[in-house]
Amino acid sequence: MAVNFLLFVFFFASRFMAGFNTELPHSNYENTITILSIDGGGIRGVIPAVILNHLEKALQVKDKEASLAKYFDVISGTSTGGLVTAMLAAPHRDDPTRPLFTAEQVINFYYQYGPSIFNETSGWDATYPGTKYDGKFLHKIASELLKDTRLSETLTNVVIPTFDIKKFHPVTFSSFKLKAVSSLDAKLSDICIGTSAAPTYLPPYYFENDGAEFNLVDGGVAASNPAMAAVSEVMKQKRAKILLLSIGCGTKELTGFDADVATHFSAAFWATSGLAVGAYDISSKDITEYYLDNVLPNIRSSRNYLRIQEYKLDPSMDALDNATIANIKNLEKVGESLLKKPVLKMNVDTYEPEVKTNQGTNAEALEKLAETLYKIKQFRQKKNMIEKLMGRPILKNIPNPFATAN
Repeated sequence: MAVNFLLFVFFFASRFMAGFNTELPHSNYENTITILSIDGGGIRGVIPAVILNHLEKALQVKDKEASLAKYFDVISGTSTGGLVTAMLAAPHRDDPTRPLFTAEQVINFYYQYGPSIFNETSGWDATYPGTKYDGKFLHKIASELLKDTRLSETLTNVVIPTFDIKKFHPVTFSSFKLKAVSSLDAKLSDICIGTSAAPTYLPPYYFENDGAEFNLVDGGVAASNPAMAAVSEVMKQKRAKILLLSIGCGTKELTGFDADVATHFSAAFWATSGLAVGAYDISSKDITEYYLDNVLPNIRSSRNYLRIQEYKLDPSMDALDNATIANIKNLEKVGESLLKKPVLKMNVDTYEPEVKTNQGTNAEALEKLAETLYKIKQFRQKKNMIEKLMGRPILKNIPNPFATAN
């Protein structure tokens, strides 16, 4: 009797599992963490929004309900990238299972609100006692869109760097830190306003949360490219394979100076020419590539790392506050053109971008990335399903043939 029952169980199990005859994706997807990182750059955030729209549309070919928050384990952004991060990761008020914004809606956000965010203070110049913009509209629209949503309520993990000018050190609002530092579970609107407060452009931002005070300026002061910050947060949690997409907001080519010429530059020239700010911004992005290359060489040498950046942005589009509709249209065209260009990789010895062989265009690389992200998600879903089917909740319902009848 017992033998016959066991034979029945084995037969039933084999037929039951045969229903799941779709092959699992390759085990290389085991223990892979997917990260999206978005640079700072003011109104130039239109460029990464165009890139992300292409990726999201590629995902939706395979999964019509796809959103970036469902396919990336971590989304990180600095300054305007932090604002994009919040829009992509915050739950929609009408349906908390989907994000507040699609990537396409982010593009529209810049068109609709960019000119009002960068509405110049009348009569402002470099000697004016205050910032170029009062920030009131940004504060208003961030509060209206994000309402009371907190960092702990995002659809995926979020990492947003800022800089506290009172404590004089970076503050990283990270989903991974919330258990240890409860004060970081701030409203997304407060975090976005803080990380976007570019010195001289928008006023520093003060708020309190859970007994802690924050006096924040632009996250770009600490990390204009937040990729390494996001990777570091993941590495502290677990040993994992990293799949990283990093998107820049475009940079113009800078003309350098001989040391004997620069020796005679006045402090006013360094400040008013923007040379100092440009040097810090470019060096911050370059050193991030250097760290990735040295700390995680397997990422940069594989298809698990894709950096999309326009390194020769037209100087007329470089200003982070040029929010005319005409310039926003031009930035959108830059993003569309960037999709057609070959994938580049920064050489961290020469700091010259080089064509990455056998990668095709950025659009093609994004479409391949979409395939990989989809396979990772399928792998996880099927693995979870099998684990549930083969776990105790299923097995405990099978009657024990050796139990003594009452």
